[in-house]
Amino acid sequence: MSKNQSLIAELQHEAVSTRKSLERVKDDSFNFKPHEKSMTMIKLATHLAEISGWVEPTINLDEIDFAKMDYTPPVITNNKELLELFDKSLAAGLKALESASDENLMATWTAKNNGEVAFAMARIQVIRGMIIKHLVHHRAQLGIYLRMTDAPVPATYGPTADEYK
Repeated sequence: MSKNQSLIAELQHEAVSTRKSLERVKDDSFNFKPHEKSMTMIKLATHLAEISGWVEPTINLDEIDFAKMDYTPPVITNNKELLELFDKSLAAGLKALESASDENLMATWTAKNNGEVAFAMARIQVIRGMIIKHLVHHRAQLGIYLRMTDAPVPATYGPTADEYK
């Protein structure tokens, strides 16, 4: 199996649980936050919905300077829009992976902040470590938010109290 096919399978696997989690974000819980230092539910869910789309610039660019990016977070007003954002981001990430060669995946990708290197590593490491694991991390956070708002928590790597029968 080529490296890109392995990453596609991994991202698709994580996408199933991620979409289930996002499906359970209720419109009336968007402003919930468990602590003053925490993000709101919608900010966390929107961030989570965008993560798989990061594959595209990782594959297609050699570097990104976060300080020089023109980024405006999408404004999400309901769960349908949240799921559409996730589906669009996932499709973009998977499409970028389809054409990625092993050579491209092993080439160095650099993240900078105002010209200063934050990290530089092989694209495959960025995709696994900074994208897929980042997605899993924030999905776990969202699970806590769901529990605290009495929304059923979906199974990810095993059953939850809400889905165990």
